[in-house]
This record gives sequence, C-alpha cells and structure tokens, in this order.
Amino acid sequence: MTTANTHFVNGHTLKPPFPEQMEQALFGMGCFWGVERKFWQQQGVYSTAVGYAAGLTQEPSYEEVCSGQSGHSEVVLITFDPAVISYEDLLRLFWEGHDPTQGMRQGNDMGSQYRSGIYTFSEDQHAAAEASKARFQSELSKTAYGKITTEILPAPKFFYAEDYHQQYLAKNPAGYCGLGGTGVTCPL
Repeated sequence: MTTANTHFVNGHTLKPPFPEQMEQALFGMGCFWGVERKFWQQQGVYSTAVGYAAGLTQEPSYEEVCSGQSGHSEVVLITFDPAVISYEDLLRLFWEGHDPTQGMRQGNDMGSQYRSGIYTFSEDQHAAAEASKARFQSELSKTAYGKITTEILPAPKFFYAEDYHQQYLAKNPAGYCGLGGTGVTCPL
C-alpha cells in the first residue's frame, strides 16, 4: 500500500528505520482515526500509523477490510520512547480509551474490523497486556459492564492503510471520531 513516509502532524518517519531506543505497540480499538489521534497526542510517542492486522489476506484495501471478507482489524502502530512513556502507560490509554466489552464493534461502528485487540511484540508486552486485562476486568466487574472481549495475540504482520487514512483527523478536523471509553479507570 502506498502511503506517506512522514507523519502529517509531527514530521517524524512513519516507517522504519526508527531511532534506536524506540519500541512499538499495536492496538485495535475501533475506527482507527480517533485511536491514532489519541496516541499521537501523547508525550513520548514518536510516530503513529494506521493500518490493518490479524486478517487472512495480504495487502488488504480499506474496502476489503470493511467488507468483512479479509478478517483484518483496524489498528494503530505506535512507535514510542519507553524512557518517556511506558508500555504500561499506553495500555492504560488503551483500556480507558474504548469499551473492550463490545465484541465486533465500537459504539455505532459494527463489524469484525472494529474489534478490540492488543498485538504484542515481546513476551514482556504480552505479560503486561494480560496482567492489565485482568486488573481492568476486575474494575469493570464492579460496574454494569460485561466481560472483556479483547484479543491479545503476538503481533501479526502490519499492513499500512491508504495514505488518506494516515493522521486523518489532523487533515480533517471535523471528521468522524467514534472513540469513547467506559469511564472506568484502569489501575497500573
């Protein structure tokens, strides 16, 4: 997929190589436009890119993903400096930034591409994701929310979305953003 090489908001690179100390996180939280903005606004986040992951086909298009036939999730690849913002801090933003109990949807957005997912790049990330899920589920259980449906898997291949999707809400400030959380705080 052809996409820009630089981040529309901060001018950093969207694609490797990244500065040596950087790490990555990969999250699905519904429509990727609002999710990406949530993370690019965080101090310590070097770059964000939207794309598709955890599906069945290679190089999917937006139309294929929206059809439900490719099986991909809309995701955001976050490149971050762990000396400034930790993976655990990103996990807190993940859990608090959407409703992870909705299955194949987020708010009014319905379909498998909107499922909640954490895709991990290391055993440490996987352990942190599972532990944070347990803590957040404990907090959700004190409310009317149900069971978390978030998938936590080793990071699959990431496919960059079309260029017009990258940093969409910076290019289209009045654009759609369906991102919304539960109002429940995630303890670290």
